[in-house]
Amino acid sequence: MWFCVFQKYNADYDLSAKEGADSLAFISLLEEKLKPALIYTFWVEPKNYVDVTRRWYAEHLPFPLNFFLPGRMQRRRLETLQLLRGDQSLEAGDELEKELYRDAAECMNLLSQRLGSQKFFFGDSPSSLDAYVFGHLAPVLKSKLPNGKLQQHLKSLDNLSNFCSNVLLLYFPRDGRGGAGPKASSAPAPDAGDFDHVPNKRRSAAVRAGGAGRHAGPLLTGIVSVQHVQRDALEAPPPLLDRQTLGNHDDDDEDGDG
Repeated sequence: MWFCVFQKYNADYDLSAKEGADSLAFISLLEEKLKPALIYTFWVEPKNYVDVTRRWYAEHLPFPLNFFLPGRMQRRRLETLQLLRGDQSLEAGDELEKELYRDAAECMNLLSQRLGSQKFFFGDSPSSLDAYVFGHLAPVLKSKLPNGKLQQHLKSLDNLSNFCSNVLLLYFPRDGRGGAGPKASSAPAPDAGDFDHVPNKRRSAAVRAGGAGRHAGPLLTGIVSVQHVQRDALEAPPPLLDRQTLGNHDDDDEDGDG
């Protein structure tokens, strides 16, 4: 990592001390306010989990992992949500959903205000915060969710939803133009000239920051993948597998199917 920093492959290399502090503050806000709602949306809300999350893994994981890994992953996400909220008796319901979505909406509103009319959160070049926000919000924007309350609020914030679409088109053009999930073309495509001046090192840094963001927590792992195995990879939640889940799948013989 330090080699990348010394070679200026650092998405935050040009940020001022204040901007760096703001970036850390917003990342903490995402962890506290948005991440619990994302876990609930994809792993707890019954319709979303059964029709989208579990189905996606059942179709993309090899046999026999597709039979028991989704259920195991759901249990681990529930444990994460319990730890984040300090509540061991979580149950899907209107009160929990309202509280989580209220916090998430507040977080997205603050992000939208911070972004304003800029291309990225700190001007014309991407930072680790841009990668972090994209990693959290792109699956919400692009997944076809039966219960899409969080998605609806995100779509109401034009600059934030356009930001996600623009990052897809810029760094993952095949995914961004695939038309998966809600219409990707609903957001205006960025002009080629808008991003031509972004230095290659900063572009590489943003991609690396996105890769690092995948391992920042159980939810983020694999949210953005540069391997185009499936054209329709964004029609359902992108891979949320973590290495621990795959590495330990032989340890729990008592696990049944999801």
